[in-house]
Amino acid sequence: MLSKFQKATDKAMVFLLKKVLSPLCIPKQKLHMAMNATPPKVQLLYDLCKNSFSPSGLSYASSQPILKLCSLLDTFGPADVGLKEESPDDDRGHGFFGLNRVARWAQPITYLDIHECDSFTMCIFCFPTSAVIPLHDHPGMTVFSKVLYGSMHVKAYDWVEPACIKESKKPGCPQVRLARLVVDKVFAAPCGTSILYPKTGGNLHCFTAVTPCAVLDVLAPPYREDLGRICTYYIDYPYSTFGNGAHISNGREEDYAWLAETEAPDDLYMRSGLYVGPAIQV
Repeated sequence: MLSKFQKATDKAMVFLLKKVLSPLCIPKQKLHMAMNATPPKVQLLYDLCKNSFSPSGLSYASSQPILKLCSLLDTFGPADVGLKEESPDDDRGHGFFGLNRVARWAQPITYLDIHECDSFTMCIFCFPTSAVIPLHDHPGMTVFSKVLYGSMHVKAYDWVEPACIKESKKPGCPQVRLARLVVDKVFAAPCGTSILYPKTGGNLHCFTAVTPCAVLDVLAPPYREDLGRICTYYIDYPYSTFGNGAHISNGREEDYAWLAETEAPDDLYMRSGLYVGPAIQV
């Protein structure tokens, strides 16, 4: 009798344990899928940046990390960072070449911070049509830019070396420095990743939105004032403005311009937004 009672008790205990533990158990199929799931692209980007960059730039001298980063960024679309592509028709008629368009800064550029650390910054800029980030530099930095949707005009310069500097008589413009035009084109998604280096590739550039567009940027290392990485804004003048006596080693006069430092524009209308894409495991 005792034996039968013990068996019944054991069965009851097993039944109760299964009931209690079943919510904690993951089916083998789901566990296998979870273990083999591909991380979000933005996580892969973070991991690659973390392994590639140090607070002083590339962590080791090799082109391999740059190639890997470009290859990964080339695959990014709006959905990979939680964005929905905007329709050019939903931009209140402020066309890039429209006669009736409002001032370029009438609508804000939205800045989305994905991640920032001492070694790199991952961020997104969302532009309404005709919005502009004026000509500026990235001192000592390598910058990757990927247009996620829409069309953007990019104009970029590199300094001519050795430096060619001239005194200027223009009000508020004491001196100008010669720069060579590197990029002057429209990038329309889908397109490849553009990259600029500390001294080449168009380190001084400006963005103008042809249509509503978004750009994913990786800056390595990030701006940091105490280390001299300060964003400086410029105005560009045609070569002919100050060209007398300046030597052009190659190209046409149209390929060169004089740049003068200027204050950060008061009418640069930028606001912070909330990044709603996949979370990054740091």
